[in-house]
Amino acid sequence: MFPTILIVDDDPPIVQSLGGILSDEGFVILTASNGYEALKVIDEESPDLVLLDIWMPGMDGIETLREIKRSYPFLQVVIISGHGTIETAVKATKLGAYDFIEKPLSIEKVVVTINNALNFRRLEEENRFLRKKTLEKHSITGNSPPIQLLKKQVAIAAPTDAWILITGENGTGKELVARTIHQMSKRADKPLIDVNCAAIPDELIESELFGHEKGAFTGATAKKRGKFELADKGTIFLDEIGDMSLKTQAKILRILQEQKFERVGGTRTLSVDVRVLAASNKDLEKEIEKGTFRDDLYYRLNVIPIETPPLRHRTEDIPLLVETFLKEFAEEGHSRQKTITPGAIELLKAYPWPGNVRELKNLIERLAIMTESDVIDEGDIPPSYRRSNRSRSQGEEIGFFNAASFKEAKKEFEKTYILRKLSENDNSISQAAESMGIERSHLYKKIKSLGIKL
Repeated sequence: MFPTILIVDDDPPIVQSLGGILSDEGFVILTASNGYEALKVIDEESPDLVLLDIWMPGMDGIETLREIKRSYPFLQVVIISGHGTIETAVKATKLGAYDFIEKPLSIEKVVVTINNALNFRRLEEENRFLRKKTLEKHSITGNSPPIQLLKKQVAIAAPTDAWILITGENGTGKELVARTIHQMSKRADKPLIDVNCAAIPDELIESELFGHEKGAFTGATAKKRGKFELADKGTIFLDEIGDMSLKTQAKILRILQEQKFERVGGTRTLSVDVRVLAASNKDLEKEIEKGTFRDDLYYRLNVIPIETPPLRHRTEDIPLLVETFLKEFAEEGHSRQKTITPGAIELLKAYPWPGNVRELKNLIERLAIMTESDVIDEGDIPPSYRRSNRSRSQGEEIGFFNAASFKEAKKEFEKTYILRKLSENDNSISQAAESMGIERSHLYKKIKSLGIKL
């Protein structure tokens, strides 16, 4: 399909000659002799680009440009004028004109400018499509009251530049919330830089966050830009901020307050403009009481608090989440999407989900891969996911409080704790031991001594 060009000029010879030449170049030509007529043609024909003269009777080119951009912000407009001034060109550019060409027109320049403007429009359309797909991919799934509240908070906070502290248990989607906020913000076309605060050693924190100059320390063979510099004009996401040491917190606080820093080994002060999103699975107010988190950093970050609800508080979202994950895995694997029976869904809704949405997603991926049938039913749900939260918690309380002695209560607690960890890790002793922070051999001995049967 050939691009359509609208020529707006009150000089018939120019319209005729320019239209003829552009037709020979393969463009479909529309014409208008004034601004009012141009707006009517745009509304009826939806051209791909407008060549707009500045000096016309009635509504001039600048006013016409203003109206075009108000109603059709993505339509490319190239200004043409025989009385061009720098002031007029600057004004037209600020109003959204793609380019400004002076008369007498160079046909070669006109054609090159038109092609460049059309390519720019295509890139803009692709970017808008990709941004929409990204937003859809990272959208917050669910319609339960807790999720509706979360979506409302995100929708209100995202368009602002306010700093946001996202809290919630592991696996509840704190990173997803951060990405959604960024995609819905005025900085969506700028970088979102993730920083896993728990994964950066103290001795490397300055280099990671602020960058370094070549030769700043052993191994610094080239200049490196830090996370804050990379996030300039965009957003920086400080994940697991509650796991930083007090020393690192002090360094973070300084740059957050000043938004200025020097690279390691450098002397030049760099300024940045970043929006800060932070997340933690810890109760930071309790960490402040324990002396492991700075209260001044907490108040600096906690401008807008947002909490992600655990999955056990939004079990009505499980059917929709399962459907979303099954569709996603089918698309990734280029295979037929599997379905799940109501009975299997009820089993999943009864499970307490200590690992939250992340645990659910991992289970559905395993079922999508390992279930031979196209339908996932109750028999396909692993045994460890068939225990109701209510019966488990009641049993645990009875075991603790019916113990005859402290020693017996301790034994009951260890047994319950190990059973829960085994359940969370699909009865894998290695994985359970790793999550508990103990050696596999030590856990195996405990299982044996407590009489736990796998």
